[in-house]
Amino acid sequence: MERKNVWPAYDQNQLTELDRINVLYKACLDEGKTERECVKTAVRMAQEKGYRDIRELIRNQAQVKTGDKVYAVCMDKSIVLFNIGTRPLEEGMNILGAHIDSPRIDVKQNPLYESDEFAYLDTHYYGGIKKYQWVTLPLAIHGVIAKKDGEVVTVNIGEKDDDPVFAVTDLLVHLASKQMEKKASVVIEGEKLDLLIGSRPLDKLEGVEKEEKEAVKQNVLELLKDYYDMEEEDFVSAELEIVPAGKSRDCGLDRSMVIGYGQDDRVCAFTSLFAMLDTEAVEKTSCCILVDKEEIGSVGATGMHSRFFENTVAELLNLMGGYSDLKVRRALQYSKMLSSDVSAAYDPMFAEVFEKRSSAFFSKGLVFNKFTGSRGKSGSNDANAEYLAEIRKALDKDEVAYQFAELGRVDAGGGGTIAYIMANYGMEVIDSGVAVLCMHAPWEITSKADVYEAYKGYKAFIKYM
Repeated sequence: MERKNVWPAYDQNQLTELDRINVLYKACLDEGKTERECVKTAVRMAQEKGYRDIRELIRNQAQVKTGDKVYAVCMDKSIVLFNIGTRPLEEGMNILGAHIDSPRIDVKQNPLYESDEFAYLDTHYYGGIKKYQWVTLPLAIHGVIAKKDGEVVTVNIGEKDDDPVFAVTDLLVHLASKQMEKKASVVIEGEKLDLLIGSRPLDKLEGVEKEEKEAVKQNVLELLKDYYDMEEEDFVSAELEIVPAGKSRDCGLDRSMVIGYGQDDRVCAFTSLFAMLDTEAVEKTSCCILVDKEEIGSVGATGMHSRFFENTVAELLNLMGGYSDLKVRRALQYSKMLSSDVSAAYDPMFAEVFEKRSSAFFSKGLVFNKFTGSRGKSGSNDANAEYLAEIRKALDKDEVAYQFAELGRVDAGGGGTIAYIMANYGMEVIDSGVAVLCMHAPWEITSKADVYEAYKGYKAFIKYM
């Protein structure tokens, strides 16, 4: 079944809308390079559209009714939004779900050290990365430092034009004969991903002749004290993430693509958010949930395995009156969900790992994966045929371009999403998303047309399911 490239079918109005969505998308990518930053951006945009914090509603014992818009945040790393429809919540929701964490390098809790007059931060990579892709790039540090007195300081170094950047070093090719014989998985080892952050010793104080021990490290500590009033022990209660420095950009002479960090899975998260915020009155309550920790198994308090979403639904039903555990169970079971995560775009440079008839292609629209997992569909959700037919009908109403695909050849690998977790409630779930080139690399590439079609598809799902 052949799907056509969508670019030739667009009229001028659609191209204008496509540009608007992609300009907004790139701005959100630049603003949200960590899960905390994504949540902060989502809260700002939601409040501008009239969404209210559920904590405030609970404090004020407010009543929630049809037409109300509510959001809830978990530890500043996950967020769920609700647009209350005319039908009872216990009849289910139309849910858009995606994750906002991305592969990166994290700073350890006792990280700062000096070696031969270089200052480094010790690190641990997060999620599935090709470690060799992260060397010799300009890198930035984003995150927070939590002080014992309760103050939380935001850190963002490396994004402004006059900011310093950081780097992970690599061995020069002239001395790398043995290194080049190693497998790609170990050519750069995890313990060699430490971040170079300084090389200048602390200036001698006037009248003091004594050499300072580890003077480069001491100089870094002095700078951290000046910038953030931070002591070395404050690293223990800091969350600092190392990400590529720089903004997302148009890619290609024709400006048909976006290249940027973290598009897995923020391309699905932000388009879901845009669709949610741009949809007003609904019959069935719509929901957008953006979660953390998917790249490491959806674990922890802010991952999809937590009870955050379920608890929030319970609180919402309580605010609507007539709460019962049975209503919570019904609201979840009768929901329908698009579990949105990126698909591997067919790359002719690596055609051998794709099965072309079942691949996702650039500029052919929103991608659906009936199942994910690996090899024998292990670890996947497998959507019902009846549900697929409903989705096709909904998308066709708004002339959304879409395609069906698998993640590579049957025995070539595979991947998972949050779909199987939500399916545990008994709801209908299918994986969907945007095709991405260079997935999990520091810089990933998407088609602007697919970003636009994803936005259209998510809106159609909210309206018609």
